[in-house]
Amino acid sequence: MRKPFLDNLRYGIVLSVVAYHVFYHFNSVGVITNVVIPGIPALDAPLYVLYPWFMAALFMISGICARYSLEKQTGKQYLKGKVRRQLIPSVAIIFLIGWSTGWVTDQYANIFGGNGGQVPGLIKYFVWCMSGIGVLWFLHELLLCEVVLVLIRKLDKNDRLWQLGGKATFPVICLLVLGLWGSAYILNTPVIEVYRNGFYLFCFLAGYILFSHEHIQSLLAKWAPCLLAVSGVLAVVYTVHFWGQNYAALGNLKAPLTNLYAWFACLGVLGAGKRWLDQETAFTRYMAGRSFGIYVLHNPLLVLLAWGMDKLLHFPVWSMYLLLPVLLALLLPPLIALIRRIPVLRTLILGEK
Repeated sequence: MRKPFLDNLRYGIVLSVVAYHVFYHFNSVGVITNVVIPGIPALDAPLYVLYPWFMAALFMISGICARYSLEKQTGKQYLKGKVRRQLIPSVAIIFLIGWSTGWVTDQYANIFGGNGGQVPGLIKYFVWCMSGIGVLWFLHELLLCEVVLVLIRKLDKNDRLWQLGGKATFPVICLLVLGLWGSAYILNTPVIEVYRNGFYLFCFLAGYILFSHEHIQSLLAKWAPCLLAVSGVLAVVYTVHFWGQNYAALGNLKAPLTNLYAWFACLGVLGAGKRWLDQETAFTRYMAGRSFGIYVLHNPLLVLLAWGMDKLLHFPVWSMYLLLPVLLALLLPPLIALIRRIPVLRTLILGEK
């Protein structure tokens, strides 16, 4: 069951991820980046507005799509497809492209403590690769959610969980913010805090169990203006409350306000997509087919461009905020088109046959 609004939301959020990373690499609040270029503090605002919810919404959309896929495939067929489309690219890109991002990180952070000349080249290559995982964490986390889902389906052979989700009323959906808040406390990995297993698994399963129901999508569409208004107010309150703090710190991500904002922003985005974006055009089909490539390739390209502007051309930082989005818009489409024409790279990087 293909729903145009899900494709449109997916590529829309991917574009917001690209925009986020343009601002993120110059953040002034201590969030670790691949380049160390002091930015303009006032321009940290988009980071606060986007970070609490945009990846959560992407997991919810993935959960909805998982429901539709598993109506036509067995669990084994479903996971086999995910190995080709997610696992292979998420590993191959680390070694084919990720090393370049790690190399740039080394130029700023001096990973080897000034002793890089004494470290064998192969060792440096592997360290750079691991430093260049970047946005690929999403594919790793998503695959974990998909494996858990297949196991749940084996235990829930009568589909009772999904049927239960279909009975949810609008007040119940709103109150599930408590579940999101609780999930923020469980299964978080130490040190690498981006792997928030409990939180993202909750979002993915909410998409599968709850938001894949047609009538619930229509319910969110009905309430979309109110949900967007509430999330807009919460965005302002959240940004003011946490301004100047590391918005990605796990302590802040567990806060009630953060999860309240994240939940209602996700509800508003899903409702708005169903209400206003459930249509297909030549442009939306093009973007839907390129969203994966844009997601996995934009950050390495962005990091290299930022390094070149800083270290080689010595551009002022304010110009980078303006030029980087333009350069990405100009360079990413031909880069994706080129990779799609090279059989081996098409499979390894884009997951296409």
